[in-house]
Amino acid sequence: MTRTALFTGSFDPVTNGHLDVVRQACRVAEHIVVAIGVHSSKTPIFPAEERAELIAAVCGPVAKAEGATLEVVTFNDLAVEAARRHGATLIVRGLRDGTDFDYEIQMASMNAAMAPDIQTVFFPASPLVRPITATLVRQIAGMGGDVSAFVPDLVARRLKDTFNRR
Repeated sequence: MTRTALFTGSFDPVTNGHLDVVRQACRVAEHIVVAIGVHSSKTPIFPAEERAELIAAVCGPVAKAEGATLEVVTFNDLAVEAARRHGATLIVRGLRDGTDFDYEIQMASMNAAMAPDIQTVFFPASPLVRPITATLVRQIAGMGGDVSAFVPDLVARRLKDTFNRR
């Protein structure tokens, strides 16, 4: 039986930190579902379709190299419901620091109460990606800064193009 893991987020944009989580998730699951949260209250830089394209382009090769398959979907409900829909028994989350841990442990506890059959697994961020957040990447890119150390090359180019058009 194939073990499936769900990795949720806004992925706006997908960062090297996200790639780090995908890489680690591939070591505990054979199929990774990257689920893009779509919420009407948020105005992302990239539309969901473009985020999905970017995730597939940069995370797909990582999954393949680790011997796993990757699927990219969107969702607008609870993560545990998305996990059930896609047959995931694991929800994977990355942790950069204690602040992440405090938030993520609360979410994991609530998810466990709603779906005891779905386990949350935490991965510590690798040292090189620990300071990276999509929010900081957006801010740096929006001010014309170089984000190439924080995101894959394709994403850096798309960010530059997007902000140059504004």
